[in-house]
Amino acid sequence: MNVLRIALIGCGAIGTSVLELLRGDAALQVVAVVVPAEGVAAAQDAVRQLAPGVQVASSVPASGIDLVVETAGHAAIEQHVLPALARGTPCVVASVGALSAAGFAEQLEAAAVAGRTQVQLIAGAIGAIDALAAARIGGLDSVRYTGRKPPQAWKGTPAEQGRDLDALAQPAIIFEGSAREAALLYPKNANVAATVSLAGLGLDRTLVRLIADPATTENVHTVEAEGAFGSFELTMRNKPLAANPKTSALTVYSAVRALRNRVAPLAI
Repeated sequence: MNVLRIALIGCGAIGTSVLELLRGDAALQVVAVVVPAEGVAAAQDAVRQLAPGVQVASSVPASGIDLVVETAGHAAIEQHVLPALARGTPCVVASVGALSAAGFAEQLEAAAVAGRTQVQLIAGAIGAIDALAAARIGGLDSVRYTGRKPPQAWKGTPAEQGRDLDALAQPAIIFEGSAREAALLYPKNANVAATVSLAGLGLDRTLVRLIADPATTENVHTVEAEGAFGSFELTMRNKPLAANPKTSALTVYSAVRALRNRVAPLAI
């Protein structure tokens, strides 16, 4: 059996969850975990428990890597993914919201072209991305994404400006605008908005509404689309990742699915 050797960028809530789910997988072997230099010691402690023997480093090894998997954000994509693509190593990107920065998606594409390889953006916490991307071929008229999360999921974001999230008694709309604006203002919460827009009408034509709702304990995502194909409305109620309420647990499962599809004899 051929083994896919993986460099995992990031050892936070998503990265450690991916590492744990891949433990014991004979076809997928994480051989390196990449974190900033100042975080190597802490990451070594986490990796020692989950995957003894895996190398922890501050850069992607120059050889012995078949695939780079990013779970650490915009800076990690610039520092590690772009160079890996340019030298011909395929990459999987979880932080799709980073592509809301002007010209960044084009940078990724250019690096992949230069390296004659591919960068894959995972669907993450949302479904129907395949249907939306297919509908785009026939022509889309409108796409709207609504994200509803508990107030604590919006802490540390512009949602705290002018309101006390802990005191909310009713749902509060904290943002309405384009997917590009949403992803820039709420980068740790709006990966879904960026993913929906990249599959459909683009960052500037996709409408986004973000809501802090004290009545929910889930991350609720709704996508509405209309076009030549007809229309659809999808609502998903995702449990948040225990280690990070800003992230849906499905994001981790989506990343693992993408990796398993690369080695599976039958993929869907």
